[in-house]
Amino acid sequence: MRLLGAILAGGQSRRFGSDKAGAVFEGKKLLDHVADALRPQVEDLVVAGKAWPGFKSVADLPEAGMGPLGGLAGALDHAWRHDFDAVLSCGCDVLDVPRTLAQQLGVGPAIVADMPIVGLWPISVRTGLRDWLGDAANRSVYRFAEHIGARRVALDAALRNVNRPEDLP
Repeated sequence: MRLLGAILAGGQSRRFGSDKAGAVFEGKKLLDHVADALRPQVEDLVVAGKAWPGFKSVADLPEAGMGPLGGLAGALDHAWRHDFDAVLSCGCDVLDVPRTLAQQLGVGPAIVADMPIVGLWPISVRTGLRDWLGDAANRSVYRFAEHIGARRVALDAALRNVNRPEDLP
């Protein structure tokens, strides 16, 4: 299976106060922590929602400001155009991403039970997501995951989400 890794980084970081992707933890930017965890599991890697030095970037679809699902839609579109089978997604602000994430998620669609932005999304959900985003009320990742019958998977170890500066130890 050809997997595209997608780091979702298009958020406004309002609660954090500055761009979370560039925040430093243990000497490395948050986005780079996620990239280092995903890279061994995927054939290629993109950053969705913003340009980031050293990475391919894809725009949120159908437009910016759609939340994480817009980034996922952009990643799925890129994956479809480049003959990938699925997208392994993760927010740019997630720490402790296992290097066995794809294996733990198994067959998609599947999401991490307590962090749905982290998931495995087959290309077959691409069109359904674009249709879903046509309704402005549909911005919840959990609701979309339920809509397509995604499995909720409990990982071997909990992930940490960085929403505020104090979330960085």
